[in-house]
Amino acid sequence: MSIHKKSKRVTAETLRTMKHENEKISMLTAYDYTLAKMVDASGVDAILVGDSASNVMAGHETTLPITLEQMIYHAQSVVRASERALVVVDLPFGTYQSDSQKALDSAVRIMKESGAHAVKLEGGKNIKKSIKKIINAGIPVMGHLGLTPQSIYQFGTYKVRAKEEEEAQTLLEEAQLLDDLGCFALVLEKIPAALAKQVTQKISIPTIGIGAGAECDGQVLVLQDMLGMTHEFKPRFLRQYLNLYDEITGAVTQYVKDVKDGGFPNKNEQY
Repeated sequence: MSIHKKSKRVTAETLRTMKHENEKISMLTAYDYTLAKMVDASGVDAILVGDSASNVMAGHETTLPITLEQMIYHAQSVVRASERALVVVDLPFGTYQSDSQKALDSAVRIMKESGAHAVKLEGGKNIKKSIKKIINAGIPVMGHLGLTPQSIYQFGTYKVRAKEEEEAQTLLEEAQLLDDLGCFALVLEKIPAALAKQVTQKISIPTIGIGAGAECDGQVLVLQDMLGMTHEFKPRFLRQYLNLYDEITGAVTQYVKDVKDGGFPNKNEQY
């Protein structure tokens, strides 16, 4: 039996405690049952059912096309696989930005229909009312500042954010706002490491970085990126722990050859 099966479920409060005890937080994305099962068994603290499923699972250029129904489907699969990790689900583009009641309805659907433990929203003061309404309903919220992929057409680029003083100051203020509103954690994406350190020291909730340096309270990567399945995506912040693209294509190539040659199945592989 995996030692992690005996561990208690990680909660939003667990992550806050980890920050105050200087224990780093590990988070990875997952979108399906099979991979989520492996990630959970490996002892990761949190699993993010990211709207990056739009890119990774569906092949879209951006995260914008994925729907609430599709996010719920992915979240259901991950929740069924997870016995220990905190499961956080992205609210997709268009489900929370314009209307706080719509934001609450979207979050409630995710929690009720998937069994997830928290939701994540991109933005600061522009979505203040939505965050407040969701938290007031008893749903834990993870914030997200810096590069916010749902706003890609506004930014026009995936380059590092908040390098200039004015944007950095705004980010610091918005991080404090999210802390004050009651978010339990904050993702910082593609910002200078020195700024991420400032934010981490300033706010009481844990920061989880992706391309934001080593001083954050935790780190998150897209699973398929760190396993080397999305082999053409190699930003500076990504460490590839495997090269599954070559491993898998090699195995499939061998399978095709064996079938064509009549080598599969052999006598021991039939009834």
